[in-house]
Amino acid sequence: MNGVLPAFAPIWLITGLGYLLSRFSVLGEGAEKVLTTFAFTVAMPAVLFSTLIDTPFSALVNKGLIAFGVGTVLVGFAGFAVSWWLFRRRLGERVVTGMAACYVNAANLGIPVALQALGSSSFIVTVLLFQSLFMMPLMLALLESDAPRGDGSRWRSLLMLPVRNPVIAASLLGVVVGTSGWRPPDVLLQPIHTLGNAGVATALLVLGMSLNARNIGEVTDSGRRWETVTVVTLKIVAQPLVALGVGLLLDLPRPLLYAAVLCSALPTAQNVFIATSQYAIDTRFVRDCVLFSTLLSMGTLSLIAWVLA
Repeated sequence: MNGVLPAFAPIWLITGLGYLLSRFSVLGEGAEKVLTTFAFTVAMPAVLFSTLIDTPFSALVNKGLIAFGVGTVLVGFAGFAVSWWLFRRRLGERVVTGMAACYVNAANLGIPVALQALGSSSFIVTVLLFQSLFMMPLMLALLESDAPRGDGSRWRSLLMLPVRNPVIAASLLGVVVGTSGWRPPDVLLQPIHTLGNAGVATALLVLGMSLNARNIGEVTDSGRRWETVTVVTLKIVAQPLVALGVGLLLDLPRPLLYAAVLCSALPTAQNVFIATSQYAIDTRFVRDCVLFSTLLSMGTLSLIAWVLA
């Protein structure tokens, strides 16, 4: 356990500091929005770009991603099926339930966890690209098909996602630069590295601040409460177990198995909440899935690190 605590202690301490800063309004109203914008438009892209230019493309394609991907798809389908057969939700709500059960927080928690526990962000980048370029477009397409009306603007927004999203754009640019063999001059890389160093701490502060939401657990009906429990259980228990099983079947090396299981145990991403807010779906349900899975994942991530690290 001694090897786990140094890796996870900074994560939980900075996250806790973020919660306290928000709870007592130390940074003033609107601070969370400003820090979130800074982290996801400037600092996190800097982390990903600086990592990927030194990472061979072959390192991004590995069996560990297969274990993660199989777990993601199976658990997502399980959430969709439970929402359909047990809770009788319409298509859009089923899609959201499935995504809340399997779409991991690969950015503002995944990157700090990967850097601290895995020593590198290369695997979490593959997860980020898999989700951003495959899972998120699939979710938006299904939500769009269930929307009453549409003028095509959401489809244009979907097609432009890799360009509009700084995290995805920086990841793709890093892959291109790293594959080309060209090395940017130090005068450009030094400020990028500096911004990246600030990004991890900022993202964790934002994560902690988001845990200070009011009216947690206030949902529209008792069915939603049980649905929330189901989704959180699928997210933090079932998904890493499926990834572990697939990883053992593939006979993954211990580092890849550890990375796949750890990343599968990350909590529900806030991206699901953001996407859901654009449609006529109960966003309080998604918000509670994000918050409760985040809180409980603090224990499960540490347990996985203790067992597999």
